[in-house]
Amino acid sequence: MSGLIGKKIGMTSFFEASGKYIPCTVIEAGPCVVTQVKTKDHDGYEALQLSFDEKKEKNTSEAMKGHFTKAKTTPKRRAVEFKHFEDAKALGDVVTVDLFAEGDFVDVVGTSKGKGFQGVVKRHGFSGVGHANKSHGQHDRERAPGSLGASSEPARVFKGMRMAGRTGGNRVKCQNLQVVKIIAEKNLLIVKGSVAGAKGSYLTIEK
Repeated sequence: MSGLIGKKIGMTSFFEASGKYIPCTVIEAGPCVVTQVKTKDHDGYEALQLSFDEKKEKNTSEAMKGHFTKAKTTPKRRAVEFKHFEDAKALGDVVTVDLFAEGDFVDVVGTSKGKGFQGVVKRHGFSGVGHANKSHGQHDRERAPGSLGASSEPARVFKGMRMAGRTGGNRVKCQNLQVVKIIAEKNLLIVKGSVAGAKGSYLTIEK
């Protein structure tokens, strides 16, 4: 599976020839450097490790400095493995946004925005009581979760019960997003629709 590492720039929009409005996401895709070539004989499987985004040497460990020096490149912030890369690559090769073409469909993997500890209304879409006038003796309970289950039997809360808790910060894959436009000179990939993550967050684009 071929792909690139990128960074979310933000969102924009396009109009189709028919006049339809299309919201799009702008991604800085590459250039990525091949920093490791894994083989079945040496590593047990075949894969390419791509690295992206410059990093200061003073913030890089000696082990990683040696790793990047071997590939004849500067230290990078992000490294991702891609299995079954469609083209053969050698250590130190550069992979650019030219890997994709307008009209292609790609999968984009990102980390969703973290929202911290949230209640059931925001986390699971519970409707709440829905009335400003409290009934049945309720007091400030519009967004409460309600009953959690049975009493003496089973005398516990079942696993998977939809309750309040940490929300967001998960790995999310958005599939089959169409490449609307490629601006090769600026390494920009514009895809149809939205992708998970905040502005400036790292993404993995899979072909």
